[in-house]
Amino acid sequence: MTNVLIIGATGSVGSTTRSYFLQNTDDKLTLMARHAARLRKVNPDREKTISGDVTDQAVLAQALEGQDVVFAALSGNLGTMAQSIVTAMDKSDVKRLLFITSMGIYNEIPASMGGGNLNSNPMLSSYRKAADIIEASDLDYTVIRPGWFDNSDDTDYEITKKGEPFGGHDVSITSIADLVVRLAHDPKLGLRDSLGINRK
Repeated sequence: MTNVLIIGATGSVGSTTRSYFLQNTDDKLTLMARHAARLRKVNPDREKTISGDVTDQAVLAQALEGQDVVFAALSGNLGTMAQSIVTAMDKSDVKRLLFITSMGIYNEIPASMGGGNLNSNPMLSSYRKAADIIEASDLDYTVIRPGWFDNSDDTDYEITKKGEPFGGHDVSITSIADLVVRLAHDPKLGLRDSLGINRK
């Protein structure tokens, strides 16, 4: 049994991953969101909720107590958020961080796939900044770079590592959740690496 903190638990990736953990593991979850009251059907035996902003160090310190793994699926100023999480984790005994960014942050999407890289899409700069902050940390991190995700329930995906061409544009949110659960249970999988994930 693993204690997992999900930051951004009300978002599409966070909520799907929460359900996947509940259905496929016996892990205990701490669900953190700005408006945690929006979380429905909380299992009191396996889940607890914390409301707060990810940039609030006091809230993060509380959320990190007793955790084994942190999974962050956020939107907004990701660089600031990543720095806040790294700072809080450095002060705690929690080292395993799984963080969602985006494909294209390393200009790894082949031209044959139609582009969409950072060098032509400045919207990705926040994702890249977050990845740079995390990669410069001493945490046991895995940066996750999904393709465009949809609500399919397949888990037919492939993984590429940093420095390898991205494999395809699409991926299901369920596939992302499956990868997160695998990473949470295998401390060596994706250790201090950046993994692209796309549908095969």
